[in-house]
Amino acid sequence: MFDRLRETRLWRRAARALLAFDAFVDSSLFSGGEEAKERYAAFSAFMDRFHVAGWRRAVVELACETLTLGIAGGVVALTLAVPAFQETSEDWLKKQDLAVTFLDRYGQEVGRRGIKHDDSVSFDELPENLIEAVLATEDRRFFDHFGVDVIGTLRALTVNARADTVVQGGSTITQQLAKNIFLSNKRTLERKIKEAYLAVWLEFRLSKREILRLYFDRAYLGGGAFGVQAASQFYFGKSVRDLTLAEAAMIAGLFKAPTKYAPHVNLPAARARANDVLNNMVDAGYLTEGQIYAALRNPATPVDRNKTTSPDWYLDYAYDEVKKLSEAHKLGDERVLTVRTALDSGLQEHADATIEDQLRQYGASYHAKQSAMVIFEPNGALRAMVGGRDYGASQFNRATDALRQPGSSFKPFVYLTALETGKFKPTTIVVDAPICIGNWCPRNYKNKYAGSLPLVTALAHSLNTVAVRLSIAIGNGSPKAGRAKIIETARLMGLTTPLPDTVSLPIGADEVTVVDMASAYCAFANGGLRAPPYAAVEIANGRGEVIYRHDRDEPPPRRIIDADTIVTMDSMLLQVVLAGTGRRAQLDNIEVAGKTGTTNGYKDAWFVGFTGNYVGAVWFGNDDNTSMNNMTGGSLPAATWHDVMAYAHQGIELKPLPGRPAPAPPAPPAAEADASASGAPQRPASLSSRSIETLRAIASEIEAAEKLRQGAGVGASAASAARPAALPGGG
Repeated sequence: MFDRLRETRLWRRAARALLAFDAFVDSSLFSGGEEAKERYAAFSAFMDRFHVAGWRRAVVELACETLTLGIAGGVVALTLAVPAFQETSEDWLKKQDLAVTFLDRYGQEVGRRGIKHDDSVSFDELPENLIEAVLATEDRRFFDHFGVDVIGTLRALTVNARADTVVQGGSTITQQLAKNIFLSNKRTLERKIKEAYLAVWLEFRLSKREILRLYFDRAYLGGGAFGVQAASQFYFGKSVRDLTLAEAAMIAGLFKAPTKYAPHVNLPAARARANDVLNNMVDAGYLTEGQIYAALRNPATPVDRNKTTSPDWYLDYAYDEVKKLSEAHKLGDERVLTVRTALDSGLQEHADATIEDQLRQYGASYHAKQSAMVIFEPNGALRAMVGGRDYGASQFNRATDALRQPGSSFKPFVYLTALETGKFKPTTIVVDAPICIGNWCPRNYKNKYAGSLPLVTALAHSLNTVAVRLSIAIGNGSPKAGRAKIIETARLMGLTTPLPDTVSLPIGADEVTVVDMASAYCAFANGGLRAPPYAAVEIANGRGEVIYRHDRDEPPPRRIIDADTIVTMDSMLLQVVLAGTGRRAQLDNIEVAGKTGTTNGYKDAWFVGFTGNYVGAVWFGNDDNTSMNNMTGGSLPAATWHDVMAYAHQGIELKPLPGRPAPAPPAPPAAEADASASGAPQRPASLSSRSIETLRAIASEIEAAEKLRQGAGVGASAASAARPAALPGGG
């Protein structure tokens, strides 16, 4: 009874407590609601003071929308600014503070890159007429804008729209400097956005004077000359300090299009452009018509440079290599350098001329506007590089920076991987028939199938279905596993670009660079060794001391593929040129192996081939990735490779391919005379690499002996001076 009574009391207490809590909650909500109503009423009364109607309300609504759009635009602008500012670094002004003089393999100077510390001209020493000419022509509002000239851009858009063509440009000097320092010359919307942000960033970091100084020092002005001092020396053979008004106007006209207006290329166009610059100076108020009269009547006459060529794409590549060596602390703290490269100047000039001739003669019919070529020795030494048709028009290096599909020139990596499995030999019978992987069904050229045939024949005729079947066999029935092994082989050979695992990878649908393809094929030419590409053979500091030698300071080539497998693979690639798609690449009395490549829609055409002496890759296509007119790798690319390599192999010691017999001795002089009479370009006789090294060793020994002799002479003179003179008549 007592327990029941206690439970009843507890229950009543709990019930009263719950009722009290409920009452507290209800009263709190009620009072809170009433207080909120009062505050809202007060807020409404306060906001009523700002009530507007009529035209005032329209203005307020417009301002609100503008603020909203401004905030959204600011977020977008900040998002776009991040990639631009990632291009900057703490030492961005020192990116080009190396002063590098480049020599070819024979020791002849071929160009310079970087800042010339020894003879640079300060901004204060630049002629006033030159500065005014550039400002009047390139950016009249330079001192009024913040890096991006909004008014000038709108004016240029209006003028261009009226003319229905590009008459005026909208880029400021600061934007052009931002491109020169941080960006490439690739014409994309992304680059223009980065350029604008970086221009504003430069304006906040540097004074107008510093921006102008950097612009004058780093702009490309044609003929391999960077900066106004180098241009003045190249075009007029004098210091920029001594330029006349007419000469200053001609150099100022080069900033817009250095090759189009280069006086050693097109003197009439250069003089017409200089006249425009002089008139711009009058319009801008820097000079009067009377002051430019003499310059108009007596235009500048440049030094004769018609025969001067500069291997600019090669030098850009070599300069990047030297900068990487410097950043890796392999050159110490040296900043003034002389670099002997592996460049063969004669071969470089012939490659440039051949590609230009081919494009001029056949480009229109094939709808092809660009080409690139790289030539290596089998050990990775870069002999020549053509990055496009015209360096002045575009410094974008299509040999190193353009990503293009290799087509069937990728298939040797597939066949090599198949040979390494031990399940295939050149005589192994494979089937060329339709095949599908999921919904993807590759087809052969002209949609023809050959049925059963030997593996070597399938490669010679570049059959797509066989390459796909091989990828499946390599993976023991798993296409994905097979492609993974093919990618591994391609990486070992030297391909550095991303190789996504797609079903079309075995037929060359992934993107590569020309320099990577040529470098990878070096392993076929040298017997299976990975020989990374290099341009710098030897580097000396400003005092002439050798501080780097490639053969001494870099690891030797390492074996990546068994030598017997390479010999087998080379025998198959020989058949591509002898009886397959690469017949146009054949050389007289010299064994050539290689592979053609053609992509879907004829967007890319390749030939990559090699002999015992050289490895070369040729690409034809268009920068905008548009289709060509039925150009295959076996047509113009193979013919171009033949023309360049026929020149390259003249007068040299011929070397055999791995596992092949020694080639026949060179043709007798009479045969060479017949070749000369036929009009074929003749390569000047040159020493072999062994002879060159021997002569360098002899020269070094002579120099050391001369220094020793001079030292001994100084010591003898000192000893003689210290010896007392004999007394007259002594005895």
